[in-house]
Amino acid sequence: MKAEKGNREYSIDGNQQKFYQDRGFDIKNDSGKVIAYGRGKRVPYDEYEKVIAQKKELEEQVEKLKKRLDAVVKKQKSPQGEKAEKGTSTDAGEASKKG
Repeated sequence: MKAEKGNREYSIDGNQQKFYQDRGFDIKNDSGKVIAYGRGKRVPYDEYEKVIAQKKELEEQVEKLKKRLDAVVKKQKSPQGEKAEKGTSTDAGEASKKG
């Protein structure tokens, strides 16, 4: 394991993880993937606001897409949707018999 903060990097074992993490070091496994973030990190407020605004926008898009999906599913399940589909296929079959 490695503890990394800024330009400092230390090789540590599992017993030292909490010590370094409490002091703001990110803990990475041997392959370099972050397994624990250091305590006390902060995000600038303007970045936070951007993320919150994006989250709200995406939630609205999800709701719109759910409504569209529900409408499509409902239309496919309705008896009129089935008749329209059957009528089209029957008409095509009758047209080929007449010709």
